[in-house]
Amino acid sequence: MSSLYTRLVGQLRLLGPGLLFAGSAIGVSHIYQSTRAGAQYGYALVGVVLLANLLKYPFFEFGPRYALATGESLLAGYLRLGRWVLGLFLLVTILTIFTIQAAVTGVTVAIMQHAIGWQGPAWVYAAGLLALCATILLAGRYRTLDTTVKAVIIVLALSTLVALGVAFGRPAAEHSVAVQNFRISDPMALAFFIGLVGWMPAPIDLSVWHSTWALEKRRMNPGFGFRQAMLDFRVGYIGTALLAVVFLALGARMLHGQMSEFPASAGAFGALLIDLYRYTLGGGAGIVIALAAFATMFSTTLTVLDAIPRVMTQTVLLLSQPSDQAPVQPDDHTAGARTWYTVFLVLLILGALSLIGWFSDDLRSLVEVATILSFGTAPFFAIANHTLIFGRHTPAEHQPGWLMRLASYLGMAFLLAFGGWFLLARFGVL
Repeated sequence: MSSLYTRLVGQLRLLGPGLLFAGSAIGVSHIYQSTRAGAQYGYALVGVVLLANLLKYPFFEFGPRYALATGESLLAGYLRLGRWVLGLFLLVTILTIFTIQAAVTGVTVAIMQHAIGWQGPAWVYAAGLLALCATILLAGRYRTLDTTVKAVIIVLALSTLVALGVAFGRPAAEHSVAVQNFRISDPMALAFFIGLVGWMPAPIDLSVWHSTWALEKRRMNPGFGFRQAMLDFRVGYIGTALLAVVFLALGARMLHGQMSEFPASAGAFGALLIDLYRYTLGGGAGIVIALAAFATMFSTTLTVLDAIPRVMTQTVLLLSQPSDQAPVQPDDHTAGARTWYTVFLVLLILGALSLIGWFSDDLRSLVEVATILSFGTAPFFAIANHTLIFGRHTPAEHQPGWLMRLASYLGMAFLLAFGGWFLLARFGVL
């Protein structure tokens, strides 16, 4: 028994970037979007959630695969494809970073507001939350996430599974309002569909973040090799996909037909989420789950607040390297890198706070803007990751087989087709 426990602890210690991926993904896309999908449309979108996870899988795996195969992040790989590719990545990132940070911070604030009971301005909560996160990051304590996020994800996952089991053990409530049927021809339903897919299980640019986490994990733990990185990623990804379905089912079982409209404000959503757990698990358990949900969203906020400035810093340092030389993976620990990191951190906080203040009473619209933007930029990341992983810059022995190549082509076709469909429908062509 002790030897089995020792092996399990050893394997858990090797897990890291994959669970950071899960900690980042199990946020807006799950706690907010998946619950909303079940609440509004019942089980109609279960297939969409599973399909999105399946078709986007290759592009997320390519992040740690490339990093451990080459010793450099996807950013350095983009530069190898051409300076314009990395420049386009920078442009795409600038277009999305503020809405991403604002959305995850907004959901975190929604939960925190209801837990504390003070319904003050959302931006005040957000400013305090982001200031705390910035202090942790600038003090160099980000590494604690590698251990704390594991406990947070396990607690939230187990409690959510228990809540779902309890919900199915009770008779379903009678519908008190007219049930909404999902029709993709409905502009509102189409916008929600695109947003759901856009962040299911996460924006594809998270693959870039994952590649930097994998390198940092190997720097801290030389035993973290290619096989461990792939196992780590798959554990995190599969768990993330399953929890998306669980949150959708919880929303469908407990909320479908019980409300005419999903809450738009941050405070109302926080109250709904916590009351949902409190009803299924009891008052005391509801408080524990509220803390777990907040901890999960806090880890998402903290992870995103670290990842974006880190990626932006590496992009600037890579673009500043001579164009006639092969890219060299930047060192995040130099004085110059720390200065750029701080500058981007401050700019990100100011931009996110501006959006939170603007959308303070309409969290739903903020989330939709962020998720739709992520869906619109997804084809770029999908094509870039595919080109890099199957090109000459990735050693042949670390390139995926034909099945993954086929899945990657299908994923790119899916993203391009639905992106085009959404644009045509948006401008009234369809």
